[in-house]
Amino acid sequence: MSVSKSEHELLVSGFSKFSKQEKIDWLVYNFTNNPAEARSILEQYWNPNSSIQSIHDEFIENTLTNFYLPWGIAPNFVIDGEIFAVPMAIEESSVVAAASKTAKFWADMGGFKTEIVGTVKVGHVHFIYKENNVQDFFDSNLDKFYQSTNSITVNMRNRGGGIKQIKLIDKTDQMASYYQLEVTFETVDSMGANFINSCLEAIAQCMKSEIHPYITHPDQFEVVMSILSNYTPECVVKTWVEAPIEQMRYGGVDGEKFVEKFAQAIHIAKIDPYRATTHNKGIYNGIDSVVLATGNDFRAVEAAGHAYASRDGQYRSLTDCEVKDGVFKFWLEVPMALGTVGGITGLHPMVKLSLDILNKPSATTLMKVASAVGLTQNFAAVGSLVTTGIQQGHMKMHLLNILNQLGANAREKEVIVDYFRDKTVSFHEAKKMLDEIRN
Repeated sequence: MSVSKSEHELLVSGFSKFSKQEKIDWLVYNFTNNPAEARSILEQYWNPNSSIQSIHDEFIENTLTNFYLPWGIAPNFVIDGEIFAVPMAIEESSVVAAASKTAKFWADMGGFKTEIVGTVKVGHVHFIYKENNVQDFFDSNLDKFYQSTNSITVNMRNRGGGIKQIKLIDKTDQMASYYQLEVTFETVDSMGANFINSCLEAIAQCMKSEIHPYITHPDQFEVVMSILSNYTPECVVKTWVEAPIEQMRYGGVDGEKFVEKFAQAIHIAKIDPYRATTHNKGIYNGIDSVVLATGNDFRAVEAAGHAYASRDGQYRSLTDCEVKDGVFKFWLEVPMALGTVGGITGLHPMVKLSLDILNKPSATTLMKVASAVGLTQNFAAVGSLVTTGIQQGHMKMHLLNILNQLGANAREKEVIVDYFRDKTVSFHEAKKMLDEIRN
């Protein structure tokens, strides 16, 4: 396909070497309809503290401004007997409100209990081996594989972490001549991605150095890639709440009927992937907001959770419940690789504040907090679904977004919010009410 002159002029070389102002000039004049307005929007989100803005500028390449999310607090989380005020960064209207309300509901019944099932993370050296002596190669060089990482792992080992095991995995039934070295790690309070990848690359380089006596021709062996896995089925936290059925009155429904309907909803999310997807999305409304507020990688956390939800071959709910001896129990078991040191945890001012509010938690404590918020969010969502319906609470929280979009002033907002206290919110009805006030 030929490129016209105007299209060709939009292609750019060396963009990363432009100054920030040069990048903004190029962007607003080539890709916006109102360059002055676009420039103003970009600049108004700069941090007035130049040293803080400089930190933000260096997190990624080609930074032009900051993209803000609301940062709020959900109080009243009682987790293993300790009270937390939990920082949450999210744009969805009802999430923090639901978490706060539900945390108080469970605080009055003893709060959340947790168990760290495991903290092991994993990575692989993926390689092709066309000879018949791969086990001999592995056994003869295993000690060297460990030794090749010594300079990288020394500090981690001093903190109680490091490489736990290196195993040879035969994948030739799925792909010709394909093997893995599976390496498991303990990274203590670090999420550990860079540490793991550095170790894997050192092991891969050791393999390349030691392979020659074992192969008849260089093309019999090839390292394909060395990379951590974000699927961490051995880095798992379990969180649960429980209470006598008679104390489970919720949304105007008595305890026995509520628990019955709640259990039906959970079972549906266990057997129906369509429902399970939305069900688990609600869990991550809570988890992601904590992960973001504490400077962790929510994409990695979500990817692990969704893979875990599919571990038996069908995508299912991550939460479950049971009633036994008159006691309702509701739990979440989820993989979660988090860190409280490294990355941007010591750089981003709001991340540092979030961790300070959580009393400078260990990685395992942060796993517990994030999973408790995820369980809370799921309880609130399912509880609403089986009682009042999901839209009543959600749309009331969304009402201010609607009114801001319609340009309502403070007095108009006050009148309309009061009007909808006992009514169902919709965009149409909110606009109609605003028009009536103005007319």
